[in-house]
This record gives sequence, structure tokens and C-alpha cells, in this order.
Amino acid sequence: MEKKQLLSFMNVDLRDKVVLVRVDHNVVKKGKVKDTMRIDATFPTLLHIYRKGGKPIFMTHVGRPYDKKSGTITISEDDSVQPIVDYLKHKLSLQIEVPKLRVTDADGITDLSELTAYVAKLKKGEMQLLYLPNTRWFKGEETKDEATETLAMELSRLADVFINDAFGSWQPHVSTYGVTQYLPSYAGLLMEKEVAHLEEIFSPQRPFVAVVAGAKFDTKIGPLTSLLKMSDKLILGGVLYNAYLAAKYDISINGLSDDDIALARKFLEDAGPNLNKLVELPYIVESDSMDSISEGSFRTRKISELTPGTKLNYVLDIGAESFQEPAVRQVISEAGTIFVNAVMGYTTLFKEGSQALYSLVNSNATAGKLFGGGDTIDEFKNLLPQVWLKAANDPSYYFFTGGGAILDAIEQGSPYAMKTVQALLRK
Repeated sequence: MEKKQLLSFMNVDLRDKVVLVRVDHNVVKKGKVKDTMRIDATFPTLLHIYRKGGKPIFMTHVGRPYDKKSGTITISEDDSVQPIVDYLKHKLSLQIEVPKLRVTDADGITDLSELTAYVAKLKKGEMQLLYLPNTRWFKGEETKDEATETLAMELSRLADVFINDAFGSWQPHVSTYGVTQYLPSYAGLLMEKEVAHLEEIFSPQRPFVAVVAGAKFDTKIGPLTSLLKMSDKLILGGVLYNAYLAAKYDISINGLSDDDIALARKFLEDAGPNLNKLVELPYIVESDSMDSISEGSFRTRKISELTPGTKLNYVLDIGAESFQEPAVRQVISEAGTIFVNAVMGYTTLFKEGSQALYSLVNSNATAGKLFGGGDTIDEFKNLLPQVWLKAANDPSYYFFTGGGAILDAIEQGSPYAMKTVQALLRK
């Protein structure tokens, strides 16, 4: 793989310049910060902007206030950036303001003229950080029309320089890509670190083992097909594994859609000789309910004992016994690089499969261990808190701030393929 170089803001004179920074602080749920990891990860970029004399404006998206079908934007305190700002004020003791801008019903924020006064205050030192409202409240952020171009120009007029530190926000929207057409644009320190570790997936220490789970096959079939070619071994979990089992062994699983099974069949057909890279986990957990568990309502089933036509209830986890099987343990223990984007069970009820997987991965002390996806990292943190604390200072571990970005890059075949990254490359 040919290595490319991101343009770094560390080589740029920022003294007294207004710096527009896109971060991925999408960590608010129902008006509360659910995890600070993504916020904390952007502190180095913020501190170096201050060190270089810059005046930062931060912006992030929160939630999904834009309805793609109707084209309307719903403004709700549940999607406000205020909880993020409150955390930053508490953590860093900064004077931060969030502009109060007029909102047009259904269109969100259409007028940015009032931001001029806020930027003037920032320049005068009357605040230390200007934090814009949720970018998805702005008309044009996610659309591809005249409003998109207008928003890109209006945002770019606020600043002298643009820094993208939002690896996890990989979609080429106005705030991640559009403004790069109008401002000198650079990668933040987090963006540089994330892309460098993403390169390890494309140039791994062999053997390279990938573990991927998901709730739907249609969003994963592209990355899975690419991973099957790139990796030495691939392990599936969740609906992906259920659909694979149904397609390969002609069994039915309650709750599994026909579309998922059809896509799994296509995946198997397209795999060809690479299919032998798939590592089958020999035990699954069948449950009579998706909503509750009680004694006798769930059981472990062995894959080798399932015959064509078998009808299973809901399959909600991988049996922890799978990760005690010598063949499975050998794959993980001999790996040079392990990429995990997987919660193996239906998380509110079943956690044993994930815990067994993460523990086995942790037992490989020498492999590079790359974890991606918010749900995966949350589950790891909750199930193995002591390991999580040690992993923070263990160079063999890396936790990405974005899971979808990794899978998109894998599907496109390059750590530099995302448009948001291409806009930051040294020409």
C-alpha cells in the first residue's frame, strides 16, 4: 500500500487566526453525554490551537434531526450541543458560548448572519471557544442542493483555516467536506492518529484476523466482502452470523429477514475460495424471547447438530464455549493483528459471548488489537473494566472513535479513500 501524507496544521501559522474545527462529539443521547471518549480525544488538537495562538470554533453533529424523506429538520434539546459544552467547561475551565440563532420551522437554521457578532467576540478574547449549534440543524448540511453550497460558503466566511478532527464523521457533508472547497484545510491530531492506525488494517502484521458483527447484512456486505479478501481469518457475529448459518445450513431462525438470508447467500457465492477463511463459532445461544430471559427460556445449541430444515427461535448470542474450542483459540492466539468491530450478543440480555471474545483477544499480548465502533467499545469497557484501564496505556491496543468510517474505508479499499480524508491529503 502506498502511504500518503495528511496536511498537518502543526506546520501552519495560526496566530490570531480563526480556526473552524469539525469534531465528532456525537455522544449526546436524550440530552445527556453518554460517553466522553470522543470529546476527550480531541483535547490535543484544541490545546495545540491555543498554543499556536488560534481562535477556535468547534462544530459537531448530534443525532439525526434531519428527516431524509420529508426534508424537514426537527430542533430538540435532546440533540443540543449544550451538554457537550457543559462538559468542556467543567473539564477545561474554558469560557465557551453557543450562539442562539433563529430557527425556521421545518428548515432549521437558515440565517448565519448573527454569527458575525460571536466571531468578533472570539477575536477580541471575550470568549475562548465558540461552539456552533448542531451542524444537522443547519439547512443544507446533509442535502445536495443550493442550500448546501450556500451553507459551505457562509461557514467558510467565519474562519481563516479549517481543521477536520472528526474521523468518525466520514460522510462528505458541508461541515466535513464542503468547507474544504473554500478554506485552507488540514487534519487534526486525532484525524492523523486514526488514519495512521487505519493503515495498520491495510498493512497488518500477519496473520490478520477480523471479527465483525452487526444487526443487518445489507450495511455490512460490502466491507465483509473486502475483509474476506484482506484478512487471513474472518469471524462473524450477530445477525451476520445468523444469516450465514441459515444460508449455509438451510435452517430457519426466528426474526431473521428474507433479505438478510438472500444477502448471506450472495456473500457465500461471491466468496469463492476465500470462504475457507471464515471461522465458524461452534456454539450459539437460542432464546424463546427477545425481551426477557428466565430459567429454561434459553439454551446453547451446537452448530454441528443442526440439520437442514431445523427451526430455531431467536439466536441472540454466541455461546461462550466457542472461544474455548482449540481451533478458535488458535486463530486468535496466533494472530499478529486483530480488528474487532463486534458485539456478539443482544446486548441488553446476553453478554457472555462478547466477554469471552474480548478476553480471548486480550490474552494475545503481542498482537496489535484494533477496536472500532461505539457499541463495541462501550461493551468492552463495561465487560472488562480492568482490562480497559490497562489498555489505555498499552501500545498493542487502539480504540477508534468511529466504526462506520473504518468499514467504509475497508469497502473502498484504502485508508485514504473517504472524501473527507482526500480533502486533507498533501497534493
